[in-house]
Amino acid sequence: MELTSTVSTAAVATQTYRGPVFRRIEETTWEELGPKGGLKKVDRPLLVRGALHHWPARERWQFERLAELRRRDGSEVQTIFQMGIAEQGQTQQEVVRPIAPYLRELAAMDRAWRAEGRHRVGLLTEERHAQLKPGERFHLDWSFMDTFTVKDKPYLSLWHILHEFPELKKDLRTRELWPGLRWDWGYTFIGGGNSVTGFHFDYPTNLFCQITGVKEFLLFPPSQNAFMSPSHKYDWGGKLSHLDITRLHEQPEEAALFAQAEGQYARVETGDALFVPHRHWHAVVSLLPSVSLALFGLSPLELFTDGLTSVGRAVLHALGLYGRGNCTCHQLPAST
Repeated sequence: MELTSTVSTAAVATQTYRGPVFRRIEETTWEELGPKGGLKKVDRPLLVRGALHHWPARERWQFERLAELRRRDGSEVQTIFQMGIAEQGQTQQEVVRPIAPYLRELAAMDRAWRAEGRHRVGLLTEERHAQLKPGERFHLDWSFMDTFTVKDKPYLSLWHILHEFPELKKDLRTRELWPGLRWDWGYTFIGGGNSVTGFHFDYPTNLFCQITGVKEFLLFPPSQNAFMSPSHKYDWGGKLSHLDITRLHEQPEEAALFAQAEGQYARVETGDALFVPHRHWHAVVSLLPSVSLALFGLSPLELFTDGLTSVGRAVLHALGLYGRGNCTCHQLPAST
């Protein structure tokens, strides 16, 4: 495949930038998928509408309820918050803070933003999404990213909530949705509206469970690697991209290359689950404050391929022999 990248001296203007062509991701419902054994035999991106509606977590994992969590000794819960986008650019200093005030702020934001209808806009509006026909090709409105006025927001990313509070596992029905033999683990992502997870792919498969909120997913299969501007920035669980969708106007070369890709679009709403196969590039835009659970899984074969390889890189990184000074887990020194 021949790649072309016509770059002008002027930065890309998001108001006129068309970007890649997309199709809506394949969708099903839990009522259709459940009797067929869930996701056990699925190996492609698939959005399952209503997959979580019968989970106790739909009621118990709301912002106010999570804000009531306490340690066994009764003390308040504190954890690490990511600042800004870690996948692209300079990694910022993480901060440790209590979760309860943050969660209550998100609860208030959620009520206000829903009342304003802010979840109906996005890279693709709710109205336009509903009008699309199966297989129809479309472009996104990248000028929406210009509305993100504060980009270095605190974000509760990769919180190992099930390790800290194992009793919360009873609120989930993940084995019912995704049966099969594998090694898996889960992380919680909690953040406000207008937040972004930058382009990357994960070595394990990801079952993304949207407990509350609305998120836009942009997905690209491994066949589109040449258009995704892979970076050398180290992340223990995946591969990162140089492409920053919040700064397309500052990256004309990467943006021009990206525009040649063909991807899939998913609007993941409260109660939905998105199956993201391993090594599929994806970026996520949150339209409302959200609570999400990402369940990562490796099959026995993947455990000996991608799993062992990731562990090896992690050991070398810890020794300072791989990716040191350019990673998602350590703050980079300020440039001079």
